[in-house]
Amino acid sequence: MTQHDCDIAIVGAGILGLSHAHAAARRGLRVRVYERSGTPLGASIRNFGQALVSGQPPGPMLDLARASRAIWGGWAAAANFSLLRNGVLLFARTQAEEALLEAFCAGRAVEHGYRAELLRGAPLAALYAGRFRHHRAALHGLDDQQLYSREAIPALIEHLRRDLGVAFHFSTLVREVEPGLLQTTAGRCTARQILVCSGHDYQTLLADHFAALQPQVCRLQMLRVRPPADFGLRHAVLTGLSCVHYGAFADLPEAAAVQAEIRRQRPELEAHGIHLLVSPTPHGELIVGDSHHYGSDAAPFNAEEVDELMLGLAEHTLATPLKVLERWQGVYGARGAEPFSVVRAAPGVTAVLMRSGVGMSVGPALGERTVAALLGEGDWPA
Repeated sequence: MTQHDCDIAIVGAGILGLSHAHAAARRGLRVRVYERSGTPLGASIRNFGQALVSGQPPGPMLDLARASRAIWGGWAAAANFSLLRNGVLLFARTQAEEALLEAFCAGRAVEHGYRAELLRGAPLAALYAGRFRHHRAALHGLDDQQLYSREAIPALIEHLRRDLGVAFHFSTLVREVEPGLLQTTAGRCTARQILVCSGHDYQTLLADHFAALQPQVCRLQMLRVRPPADFGLRHAVLTGLSCVHYGAFADLPEAAAVQAEIRRQRPELEAHGIHLLVSPTPHGELIVGDSHHYGSDAAPFNAEEVDELMLGLAEHTLATPLKVLERWQGVYGARGAEPFSVVRAAPGVTAVLMRSGVGMSVGPALGERTVAALLGEGDWPA
């Protein structure tokens, strides 16, 4: 019998790579993870840390998000990182946005079991001592979670290394994969199964397979800010702008009026793909964004106009001025026919790619289901 260096070798230490590593290691398999940088620097670190359930469309993505919620809870306890489980507040600022949230709560939420409530009147005015009373309504999604990715991802890596025996090889580029073998800058590794979770890198490995998917990259502008006084925000915050972005709402008939309103009143928001998201950090700061620009590569140039638009939306929504502490560029793989792709490139070589910005929301359960399929325990995720 052939002796292998490990049972499963994983390329990439972002959320997908770590999710697959956990799924394999908890089954007692020998796992190695290879990451080209000294620490993860891609989409899994640059994001909001929002693990959203409420925004996922009915079907496989909602199922994955619900299953991932429980996994995140276990990871936070085992790895000792902060996880807020207070949910999300999605504010309706106009009559059209309020009508859309009403329709969602009366129909889709009931039919598909979304745990959400619509707040108006006194319950809305009571939120954070009246800070949000200038909005018409708020959808409170009860199952949504918050983590601070810059701290949570390193803590999860340490948990996998310390408690589950996963071997990590950082600053190590995987140059080539073939059935049973990886060629890396640190030497060869033999493995029974190879999983490529390489984020938006479509050229280093399996380039021919990825080219057939016609992948693109989404570039986002993001900010870390601080209000003059910490008002103790413990929810993720969105607005009705997100209703034309997230699948839970975007295909409802009432969404057309919201989209038309944006195009009529704020066309610049649609031009830059802006829909407000705000995430609290454990340190009294807020992560604010984001914009969406698509292409084959991520241009390195941020536009100050876009940052100003997002900052203005955030200051109005939160009813407070905000001081910018840091600016950066997010990036993720995008624009696929489906929100993720599982590519069985060769016997024992499988790639898993996110084609949307919800890796934190669905990645943990996607890793579980892919590993289960590799081992013959279930169907391939689709």
